[in-house]
Order: sequence, then structure tokens, then C-alpha cells
Amino acid sequence: MKISEVIESLGLEVATKNVALTAEVTGGYASDLLSNVMGQASAGMVWVTMQGHQNIAAVAALLGLSAVVVAGGTTIEQETLTKAEKNDVLILTTKLPTFEVVGKIYALGVKNTK
Repeated sequence: MKISEVIESLGLEVATKNVALTAEVTGGYASDLLSNVMGQASAGMVWVTMQGHQNIAAVAALLGLSAVVVAGGTTIEQETLTKAEKNDVLILTTKLPTFEVVGKIYALGVKNTK
């Protein structure tokens, strides 16, 4: 499934500019603990978090994630968006709580493949 399909199905907002919406989603992961994400997520996954700081862009770039969904209406720092755009990291936002976002992504057929 393409990340653009996830965006459309869930009504997610695209926070980053000039980042392609063509990545293939290979699985999903949800956590706010960065070290946990680094140890458990893998390339192609969509990551759901409530974090809005720069380190989410760094972790997503390091792992080659298809996107980061910042849930719960969390404010994303401008430095985070700048860093994400420089590293072709797609950051999406929603006001939905993490639990609902993960459930909706799962219902689309995206599973944790690791």
C-alpha cells in the first residue's frame, strides 16, 4: 500500500513540503520511546507517535521509514519540519489519538511485519 492511500483514507495532513507521497508502507509501529522505535521499527514502516521534536526526523531518516504520523494534535517544531524536509522524511499530522490512528491503519491492512 502506498503512503498516499493511508493519507487519503485517514484524512491525514501533510506537514512536510516537497517530500514524495509515493513510499510503499511495509508495516506499522507505534511508540513515543525513540530507543524502542530504533530497535523495533524497520524500513518502510509508518510510525505513529505524539512526539513533535527534531529527533523524530532523525530516527525516521536513520531507519528509512515511509512516514511519521504525529497524533493527538501535537504541535511540531519548525526545526523538526526543516530537518525532515532536508532528509526526505514525510511527517503527517492528525488530531486523532494514537490509539484510534493505529486502529485505522491496522484496519487498512497494515501490520507490524517485524
